[in-house]
Amino acid sequence: MREIKKGVLVTRKSHGHDILFKVKKIIKLSNGKKLVILKGINIRIEADAPIEDLKIASKEEHNRCEKELQERINKSFIKEKTTSKNNRSKELVNTGRILHLDGDRKYSEKSSMYYKKMGLNAIVKNIPEYKQPRAVNRLLEIYNPDILIITGHDGMIKNGARYRDVLNYRNSRHFIETVKEARKYDETHGKKLVIFAGACQSYFEALMDAGANFASSPARILIDFLDPLVVAKNVAITDKNKYITIDDFVDELRDGKKGINGLGARGKKNVIIL
Repeated sequence: MREIKKGVLVTRKSHGHDILFKVKKIIKLSNGKKLVILKGINIRIEADAPIEDLKIASKEEHNRCEKELQERINKSFIKEKTTSKNNRSKELVNTGRILHLDGDRKYSEKSSMYYKKMGLNAIVKNIPEYKQPRAVNRLLEIYNPDILIITGHDGMIKNGARYRDVLNYRNSRHFIETVKEARKYDETHGKKLVIFAGACQSYFEALMDAGANFASSPARILIDFLDPLVVAKNVAITDKNKYITIDDFVDELRDGKKGINGLGARGKKNVIIL
C-alpha cells in the first residue's frame, strides 16, 4: 500500500472525495497524530486534514481531472477564436500586458499555457503567496504590465465563521498587502493598473478595499483554476474606450458572482487602424 507523503495526490473521505488535492506538507502534532496540509489540483484552495481522513487518489482520477481542465481550456479557446474579428490584417491590435503572480508552480505552468493558447501578452511568475508583497514592486518595474493577477491558494481556517478576521484566512493577508504595494507603485507611475486578487474563499471585501478591481470570493466559496485567467483575458481583449464589468463575462466563470466580483475597469486593448 502506498504511503501518504509530500507530493502524493489524495481526496478527503469526510468530504465525499469531492476535491483532488496534492499533499503540500505533513505536520507531526504533539499528540503523535499527523495533520496534512493540502493544495487543490484544479481548485485554488489550501486546506488541512488529519492523515487518517485521506485516501490516495488513483492515476485514473488524476488523468480525469487533467482531461476536464484541458477541455475547459479548449472550450474557452474555441469560443474566443469564433468571436474574433476577421479583419485583423487591416488592424494592429495590442492587447493588454498581463503580469500574473501565482503561488503554485503547477498552476503557473498551466496559466502560461492558457495565455499562450489565447495569444495574450502575459508573463507568469511562480511566487509563494507570502513572498508576493515583497516581490511585486520589482516585477512591476521590470514588466510594466496593464493587468496584474495576484493569486495562488487560500481558504478559511474556521469555515463559516470570523468572516471579518483576516487571520482566519490562509493567504488573504498576503494578497491584500500585495494589492496595496501595487497601488502605491501605480500612484507614482500613473499606469492605472487593473488588478485581480484572491483565490478560494478569499477575504473579498478587504481585497477590494485594498484597491483591487476584481477579487474573490464574495460568497466564500471555492473558485476554479481558470477564474482569475478569465478576468485577465477579458480585460486584456476589451477596447481601452470600453468599461468592462463582471456582467460582461459572468457566464465564463464557474460560479458567477458568488466566486468573483468587483467594480470593473477600462479595457486594455489598443487598436490601430492601418
